[in-house]
Amino acid sequence: MAKLHTKLTALRAFEATARLLSFRLAADELGITQSAVSHQIAALETQLNVRLFDRRTRHIELSTEGALLYPYVKSGFDQFAHGLSVVNQADRADELTLQVYVTVAVRWLMPRLASYRAENPKMAVRLLTSHLDWEFDPQLADFGLIWTKNPHRANFAYQFLFEAELITVASPKYCEGRALALSDLPHLHLLQIYTARDDWRLWLADIGVDLRKIRAQTSYDSYLLAIEAALDGQGVALVPDFLVRDDLASGRLVQSFANHIPQPGAWYLVSRQERSLDPRIRRFSDWLVAEIGKNHLKP
Repeated sequence: MAKLHTKLTALRAFEATARLLSFRLAADELGITQSAVSHQIAALETQLNVRLFDRRTRHIELSTEGALLYPYVKSGFDQFAHGLSVVNQADRADELTLQVYVTVAVRWLMPRLASYRAENPKMAVRLLTSHLDWEFDPQLADFGLIWTKNPHRANFAYQFLFEAELITVASPKYCEGRALALSDLPHLHLLQIYTARDDWRLWLADIGVDLRKIRAQTSYDSYLLAIEAALDGQGVALVPDFLVRDDLASGRLVQSFANHIPQPGAWYLVSRQERSLDPRIRRFSDWLVAEIGKNHLKP
């Protein structure tokens, strides 16, 4: 253990000196003498049998070997610092930022967050929303509730949550109190989402209809707007089923056709790999999985 401590101390002295290119400044930063920094680096050079710095008259420079070593040492100390920060924050009353599509936030997540707050009164969750089809960005949020066909990005941890079905919905007023027939399709106003362009094509292909045979329709940038248009009696929307279950139960919307298809891809909770064991994220994940179970979504 003492030997390991000596190596880490020497590497710390090397990292500071290489970054600052000054024995004096490194000593000031580390709170030790300049002589101690020089001795630690000399010991490291002896152990590695290389020269790490070229000593000039008025300055020092990294040698070829030192320049090769420095990025690895810096990365290692950066990782140490990050790990200590994660551990230090893990049990603090704190705020987590969740990246989530605005439609999911408004129509599914927000009505259920009260139960999370009741179970975790010291933990605040900040929602970062967008209506666009984007990947999780760890620079903006701690974790994300996303839909994807490709849960395999390197250095990210994906927790599978559920799969959804794409169903057609419209207002009772639009359906004029009757069940719609496939023969009605050419006369219906189909509400499309241009960030999910394939939805209608796949649904129509499942019943043997070519999308090109359907007249041009209104397009929106989110399921949220398409659902609102359907509620307003403007047409038929094709949306993930979990987003409209409450509306179907209340009668505000009806399922206009019995046909339904799986939504391509699935829904996941995602974070950087090193953040996936953060107890705060784990607690939210456990709560989210329980809520999904209550809604009978497909695991």
